[in-house]
Amino acid sequence: MKLTVLVLGDPKWPFLKILDRLPSDVEVIVRGTPEECIAEAPRADIILSCSFDHKLFHAALPYASKTRWLHSLSAGVEGMMSPALVAHPAPLTNARGAFRRSLAEFVIASAMYFAKEFPRLLRQQREHLWDNGFTPIELHGATMGIIGYGEIGRACAERAVPFGMKILALRRRPEQSAGDPLVTAAFGPSQLLEMLPQCDYVVIAAPNTADTRHLIGERELAVMKPTAMLINVGRGMIVDEPALAKALQEKRIRAAALDVFETEPLPKESPFWDLDNVIISPHCADRTPGWIEGALEIFMQNFERFASGAPLENVVDKHAGY
Repeated sequence: MKLTVLVLGDPKWPFLKILDRLPSDVEVIVRGTPEECIAEAPRADIILSCSFDHKLFHAALPYASKTRWLHSLSAGVEGMMSPALVAHPAPLTNARGAFRRSLAEFVIASAMYFAKEFPRLLRQQREHLWDNGFTPIELHGATMGIIGYGEIGRACAERAVPFGMKILALRRRPEQSAGDPLVTAAFGPSQLLEMLPQCDYVVIAAPNTADTRHLIGERELAVMKPTAMLINVGRGMIVDEPALAKALQEKRIRAAALDVFETEPLPKESPFWDLDNVIISPHCADRTPGWIEGALEIFMQNFERFASGAPLENVVDKHAGY
């Protein structure tokens, strides 16, 4: 049976050439305006959303009456969520895991940056100052707490454990970490305040949902070690940013490395810009060469499963939002 794939995005995007590898009897339609997407949606068997603001997706979905599979080129799907999506019978899959390696490397690099006193070393180098009266620390023996132990969280653990770090994982279903050789202990969402005081590094790798919004706020920051570091590669909305900025200004925690923010681009008046104990990454820690092609490869692999009738991978729980 001939399949029609409606691709929501700019036909000029070069990475879409990967779709040329689909079987010759698959019709691929790329449309870049809401009107075009609405017109083509009624005959789409598959909808591939490549537009990260999801405007095209929301325009097309009400007209996707015969669509049997929806796929997001991004890992985060909170912008796609709506009552119409939850009610639609087609499963939604995403690019979960496509960016795990580069984000995990950013986490380790950020931890090393402050552990080895690189801000001080670079400042002293600029000042031609020889001063070794300080003590860098090791990652060995430190505890990394990971909030959101999915693909990204586990990739962080895989890189931290060889340094001799202990891993604490916080996840919706902590029993899923039973037997995981990387995890020393797993915690449920209600145990966050129990886990945080044990952590030297707190990594946020959770999705943005109603349950995770401002999960880290004044109360949570207050129980963290004064020497602890917060690293966010999940979603900006998970952190109460004014509370974090105040904690950093008052040195109630040591440092933060932030790749995501509640408002992007980060406003020029944000206090984060002027703090010397903050790394600001403009939501680009996963933008390594070939990053978007790698995300599209997940769709290609899932297409083979769909065409053969095999279960799809990376299926999103529409009710949970990830």
